[in-house]
Amino acid sequence: MDTINREAYGAAADKLAAFAASADVQRIGAVAGEILSVAGLLRREPRLRRALADPGRSSDDHAALLRSVLSGKVSDESLEILATLVSGRWSGPGAMLDGVELLGVTAELSGVDRAGDLGDVEDELFRFGQIVSGDPRLAAALADPTVPAGTRAQLIRDLLEGKARPATVRLAELAVAGLGGRGFDSSLTRLIELAAKQRDHSVAYVTTAVALTDGEEQRLAARLAALYGREVSLKIDVDPRIIGGMRVKVGSDLYDGTVSRRLAEAKTALAK
Repeated sequence: MDTINREAYGAAADKLAAFAASADVQRIGAVAGEILSVAGLLRREPRLRRALADPGRSSDDHAALLRSVLSGKVSDESLEILATLVSGRWSGPGAMLDGVELLGVTAELSGVDRAGDLGDVEDELFRFGQIVSGDPRLAAALADPTVPAGTRAQLIRDLLEGKARPATVRLAELAVAGLGGRGFDSSLTRLIELAAKQRDHSVAYVTTAVALTDGEEQRLAARLAALYGREVSLKIDVDPRIIGGMRVKVGSDLYDGTVSRRLAEAKTALAK
C-alpha cells in the first residue's frame, strides 16, 4: 500500500500553518476549498495523478506541471502549498492524492478552529454518523459505489444544509468521496479523529445502556484524561442492547464492562 511521504507532507503543512497564522477565517476557508477541489480533480484524473507522482520526473518537473495545470485557477497561496507537497518523492499516485486530501482537511479544520467551532463540528459529524448508522437505507445509499459521488454529495447537502455548520457539510461530502480510499463510515470516523487531534484531544467512543448525566460524563472524561495524559472528547452512543455497564474505545484500546459481554462470557463458560 502507498504511504504518505511524511517529509513532503510536513513541509507543505508547515507552509499552510504559516499562511493560516496571519490569514482570516474566510481566507483559510477559501484555501481549504481550493486544496480539496484539487484533490477532487486528482481523483478524477488518474493520468495527472501518475504524472505528478512519477519517480522518473524531478521535483522541479512535478511543481512545474502542477503550476501549468492550476495557474490562474487557484490562489497563489494554494498553489505554493500544493507545489511544496508534489515536489516530494512519493511512493505512488495514491499516496500523493491522500496527502492532498489530508492537507485540505487540515486547512478546513484550521479555519474552523480559528472560528471557535471545532468542537461543534466534531460533534455534528459524530451525530450525523449516528443518524446514518440508524437508517439502513440511508447508510446503503451513501456507501453505494455504483451511485456517482456527486449524487451522494447532493444527498448530504439535502440532509445537512441549514441544520449543521457549513464546514460539517463540506467534511461529510468528503467522507462520501472516500477519504484516503476509505468507505463512508471509516472516512467519517477519521474526520472526527482529525478534528479532535486539531485541538489536541483524543476521542473516546462510549456505549452505554442509558444516557449519562452531565456529572457522569465529566467524571469519565476526567478519568480518561488522567489515563491518556491529554483531554478526551467523549462520543456517546446509547444502546439498550448492552443491558447495562459501559463500553469505551480509545484508539486501539477497548474497555468492555457491559452486562451483555459478561452474559456472553458466562454462556460460553457453561457450554464448555
